[in-house]
Amino acid sequence: MAAKRLCDNRLMRLLLRNFRGVLLCVTVLALPTTPRAGQAAPTAAVQAADPAELVKQARKLSTEGKQDEALALFGRALERAPDSFDAHLGAGVACDLRGDYAEARKHFTKALELAAEDGKNQALTAMGVSYAFDRDIRNAAKFYQQVFDREMTRSDYAGAADAADALGGVYLESGDFDNALKWYQTAYETARRQPDLPGAQLDLWTMRSAHAQARIAARRGNARVAREQSAIVKSRLDKGTNPDQQVQYPYLVGYVDFYLKNYTGAIAELQSADQGDPFVLILLAQAYEKIGDNPKALEIYQRVLTSTAHTANNAFARPMAKKKLRT
Repeated sequence: MAAKRLCDNRLMRLLLRNFRGVLLCVTVLALPTTPRAGQAAPTAAVQAADPAELVKQARKLSTEGKQDEALALFGRALERAPDSFDAHLGAGVACDLRGDYAEARKHFTKALELAAEDGKNQALTAMGVSYAFDRDIRNAAKFYQQVFDREMTRSDYAGAADAADALGGVYLESGDFDNALKWYQTAYETARRQPDLPGAQLDLWTMRSAHAQARIAARRGNARVAREQSAIVKSRLDKGTNPDQQVQYPYLVGYVDFYLKNYTGAIAELQSADQGDPFVLILLAQAYEKIGDNPKALEIYQRVLTSTAHTANNAFARPMAKKKLRT
């Protein structure tokens, strides 16, 4: 009997030791581990699989000019979230910058279907810009006008005026001067419908109207009207109510000089304009080309391609620069 109790006690101690060992193993396996050198942390892996994080990373790559890499990430985001408005919008922008306009519009079409009410104008404008990249001005105008109509329906006269002003620019740079004048005038009249319009805003829209008329006159070869309207812009700027608009004056004078074939004068003025604006740069490059300084022109065409803005200005600048550089 004593022998049996001794055997039972030994068996219990053995089972207890084995149970403690198993418990220790389970506890160790459950503890969080520190990643080794070069190994991504678990949170980073989770973030990388998150569609919103992928879109954020893709946008950064697109802004840096890495459209192929950006599109790969946008694609991964859409695999995880096929109905992501932001992913479709971002992919469309990257496609336009890469020159794949048909594919861009597929993404913008989907973005329009998915857009919440407060995102519709962004998607409509993106589609308008995409058609401008492709020089399809008739369709570009359709989408810009939809933005204008939506803003007018809401009595948002400031937003409607901005849309009309943008549409005027699209028509002007496509060579349709009559429609350009019509929409610039619409922008001015719409802006003035705002109740209690501050004096600074009235000066701004007076400048914008004169700025547009000066450019249209220059495109038509009417130097007198171009100079008169430029003088109106200068007089409003001298009031000091819109100091942030000062950079627009050398652009205006350079634009007028360029189309009146004073290329040396255009270069002098455009060099003082906004050097981050691809449209300013495309005019400057063309002016250098006109005076026979092709190396300088090519250098500036290269600078145009550094812009990743999805705007009408870039839509009229980037394709030309790519064609000149044959890239």
